[in-house]
Amino acid sequence: MLKKFTVKIWAYDYHAKFQVLAEDNRESIENSILDKIGEKSIKWESTGMFKNNPHRITYEEVVDDTRPIQTKTVLGVQVAVGV
Repeated sequence: MLKKFTVKIWAYDYHAKFQVLAEDNRESIENSILDKIGEKSIKWESTGMFKNNPHRITYEEVVDDTRPIQTKTVLGVQVAVGV
């Protein structure tokens, strides 16, 4: 079953955010990201502020759910739980 993931990439002082459809496993997500990058349809924006931070790629599943997000405080930081 395919799921929608939001991908955020910061690299070489540029940032891109886009969505991909993939199965919920590492290989499928990575292949979907590479396919999207290969399409050359991603808009890259200069950040101007991540010059000294390590390059990173993150992704998160997009859930179209109307229920409120439950939170829990862990070490003084409020985090989502049961999502």
